[in-house]
Amino acid sequence: MPYKIVVPDRVQKQIDALPCTIWQRVRSAIDRLEVDPRPHTAIKMKGSSESWRIRVGDHRIIYTIEDDQLVVLIVKVGNRREVYR
Repeated sequence: MPYKIVVPDRVQKQIDALPCTIWQRVRSAIDRLEVDPRPHTAIKMKGSSESWRIRVGDHRIIYTIEDDQLVVLIVKVGNRREVYR
């Protein structure tokens, strides 16, 4: 059963601000999380037991997974030098 992707408004603004080519790659990576929320490229973040990250070029997608509700919540999207702040 596919997971539901939840993108809050503030994160959608971060995605919309990306250049077109990056936007398409990030959007594609987010869409793939619906089928597999833990792809082999995803890394569990240290310091937080629930956060995961995916690398898309120089950009990162930070998200959490709620397995009991089948929800993937996108927390932050941005350039690698800014996303961890």
